Amino acid sequence: MRILGIDPGLRTTGFGVLDAAGGQLAYVASGVIQTADAPQGSLPARLKLLYDGIGEICRRYAPDMAVVEIVFVNVNPQATLLLGQARGACVTALVAQNLPVTEYTALQMKQTVAGHGRAAKAQVQEMVRRLLALPAAPRQDAADALGLAITHAHASHSLARLQAASGQTRRTGSMYRQR
Repeated sequence: MRILGIDPGLRTTGFGVLDAAGGQLAYVASGVIQTADAPQGSLPARLKLLYDGIGEICRRYAPDMAVVEIVFVNVNPQATLLLGQARGACVTALVAQNLPVTEYTALQMKQTVAGHGRAAKAQVQEMVRRLLALPAAPRQDAADALGLAITHAHASHSLARLQAASGQTRRTGSMYRQR
């Protein structure tokens, strides 16, 4: 399964693509979409850049599904609203590409990748580098996006194992009832 992780931001949106097969992860690509080229103060132009950028990434890497970070509530309500709009543009672009979208919080991602929810950005970068056997740590936004993809790969793998065990238990249970 090819997973696209998205760490939304109005100025810089990180993306990370990895392949997950069973418990194995393979790095495919990562980077950022920057909106600095949009006219200063033009929110619609920035949102369009994000939408178009996500569409291009989907066409280039053909992911099977996407993962997006859930927006946290910031102390500054205006910043939270702007981030929410950037996130909305990203989610809309993913849905327009017919991708299923799963969401995780930064805390869930940090817990999975670094072992604790209060991990610093540098810790996440280093653990992503190690988990994907990269020669260097990816930049922060890309590392967070890869971390989201890793989180989903682990969650999907665990869920599949639980479902398989549950199915096995049901079959075993029904066999016992037949005797």
